Amino acid sequence: MSTIKDVAALAGVSFTTVSHVLNDTRPVSADARRRVLAAVEEIGYLPSAVARSLRKSETKIVGVLVPNVNNPFFAELVVGVEECCRLAGYSVFLCNSDNDPKRQQQYMRTLLEKRIDGLLLSSAGDAEALARIFKLATVPLVTVDRLVPGARADRVSVNNLDGAHKAVKHLLDLGHRRIACVSGPSEFEVTSERVEGWRRAQLERGLQPDEGLLVESDFSSAGGYEALRQLLRRRPDITAVFASNDLMALGALRAAAEAGLNVPRQFSVVGFDDVELSGYVYPALTTVGCSIKELGREAARVLIDRIDNPGAPLKDVQLTPRLVVRESTAAPVR
Repeated sequence: MSTIKDVAALAGVSFTTVSHVLNDTRPVSADARRRVLAAVEEIGYLPSAVARSLRKSETKIVGVLVPNVNNPFFAELVVGVEECCRLAGYSVFLCNSDNDPKRQQQYMRTLLEKRIDGLLLSSAGDAEALARIFKLATVPLVTVDRLVPGARADRVSVNNLDGAHKAVKHLLDLGHRRIACVSGPSEFEVTSERVEGWRRAQLERGLQPDEGLLVESDFSSAGGYEALRQLLRRRPDITAVFASNDLMALGALRAAAEAGLNVPRQFSVVGFDDVELSGYVYPALTTVGCSIKELGREAARVLIDRIDNPGAPLKDVQLTPRLVVRESTAAPVR
């Protein structure tokens, strides 16, 4: 493997001159710069990022840890994060905890040991263990979407209560009165906020939320499918369902079809997140959300700002979701 001394020998300059050219740390004559760059190209020299990070106490790398890269929400989120980081000169190390809190802890420790400049996390659960690791971390931390209660870190999220309220209000405006809710796991703050939006929209219309129509699931399509399938068996009188994310809503569309219900003529389905896929299923999914890529870009901007300004006050950034009406909702007819 070639070294900086090999480059210097080929270019006929000192190795410190090579360093100044590659790191742009001091003016170098045009001729010397040309010879150094030609030598680098000829022998295929690659500077050591490890050595540079030790000298500068920075790696220009941020860690991104998400619960499930199979979920299109997190795939779109990471695209936004990577786009913003790349433009700011940072590379991204992506880790997938696969919804496993133990794997999440292992990845967090690994990322922190790799001398990353900052960490962006969407929780896979076990907030207590996460909070302990957060206390040990010495790098800037940002939590996004699935937040960590009590963690001393910047937060970037969607206004979950407002989004759920808009989704259920839409169903109420159409005339639905028996509206089920398929929630995510109860341990997550995002779940409780979206369930509260379901309840609040009904209370504002003078309706008492039927807790028997609230079913906990796991944010997956299979979970949404099974949850609505069981609900329809127990309560065939429901006319609509609010699913706490789009993946569960897609599963609910399948369950409604298998039950012989025409969506939206006989049954309405609303999701949450507005993943790109939701506009291309049939019927296209009515949902609430904001640009997921923008959510990722905003989280990256907050993290980079924290890296640059470690002493600044903590931020709590909330994006406002919008209602996107498509083909899966209509006035009830049965």
